[in-house]
Amino acid sequence: MEEEKKKLKVYKVIMLVVLVAFITFLITSIGMYQYFTNGDGIRNAMIKSDVTTSQDIADTLDKYQTLVDKYYLGEDVDEEKLKEGAIKGYIEALGDPYTEYISKEEMEDYMDDTMGNFVGIGIYMVKDTENNQIMVLSPIKNSPAEKAGIQPGDYIIEVDGKQCTGDDFSTISNEIKGEVGSTVKLKIKREDKTLDFEIKRENVTVNPVEGKVLEGNIGYIEFSSFDEGTAEEFKNKFNELKSNGITSLIIDLRNNGGGIVDEALEIAGYAVDKGTTLLYEVDKDGKETEEKSKVDKIIDMPIVILVNENTASSSEILAGALKDLGKAKIVGTKTYGKGVIQQILTLGDGSGLKITTEEYLTPNRTKINKVGIEPDEKVELPETVKNVLSVEEKDDTQLQKAIELLK
Repeated sequence: MEEEKKKLKVYKVIMLVVLVAFITFLITSIGMYQYFTNGDGIRNAMIKSDVTTSQDIADTLDKYQTLVDKYYLGEDVDEEKLKEGAIKGYIEALGDPYTEYISKEEMEDYMDDTMGNFVGIGIYMVKDTENNQIMVLSPIKNSPAEKAGIQPGDYIIEVDGKQCTGDDFSTISNEIKGEVGSTVKLKIKREDKTLDFEIKRENVTVNPVEGKVLEGNIGYIEFSSFDEGTAEEFKNKFNELKSNGITSLIIDLRNNGGGIVDEALEIAGYAVDKGTTLLYEVDKDGKETEEKSKVDKIIDMPIVILVNENTASSSEILAGALKDLGKAKIVGTKTYGKGVIQQILTLGDGSGLKITTEEYLTPNRTKINKVGIEPDEKVELPETVKNVLSVEEKDDTQLQKAIELLK
């Protein structure tokens, strides 16, 4: 019975980015992640309620199938590939960058990626819709990609000699992932340069929560995504820093592309009274679901949160909640603006659908999607700083501003 409960556990995830390590999907952003693996009754109910097709579409496809069968010269028509192509085309035509079809073959890898089990080169990527290109959000610390020199803002224009654009965003991770020890060749556009990389795939340790004590008894905690267990790691790191005498705290969410919503809500809950409203989720009919803190408050000191244009999804939930509730000052630049929630549904044939179902709002009902969060103190990094992941503390104007506010 306990095992059955575990299999039907509901995760809340927000997906912004695709994590390429096998990483190659993270999703950054799933919100209300439901992974049903057992029970035909559940599957059938989901199929009836969530996967419906109008008779007109079915009739039209039948007509095209008849024409193909009658006139197509080629041999060995793969009916499964035709079916998958039809489904993918239908879903892609919605025009939503966060809604996608996941084949049966891709589903297991997809779910492994979502829960933080990765093999690959270790990068987060996002679709730059304005330029229709695939952009590196950030490499994971100590990953093969970071060691090779991949930087935030790099554009992936070729994988193993195959050109790619933003239209390939939902499938490019399959081109990059592979077996441990194998290599992948990437062609990168960086400003006015074109660079070539050959990177060996490895097991990637994702997202350790790191912390230290800064001058003036200021605690500093940084992590790059919200994975399973991140909140517990955050709590342990905070308690460690507190035992070392910190009197204020900086949470660095720059280049944090999001992850599991419940992890972000738990961290936010550490800074507020239990029962405090942290988030509103609004569905297509305008129905609101209120998310409240479920944990005991442990942080009772001034907080500054660092953000930038790559702070997204669950990161925006954490920053937005603590800003609205007057528990933190926000320093940096405007955040990404990914404020919608996806639900992952597993169908009876093993395939899946990640579909946008809700929008989230901050405690003050502030809209985030396509808007972002404005910082309380807008601070740009110096033009000489090309990579926030490797900027020295003395050159980090955003960090220095946070320290100034806390002193």
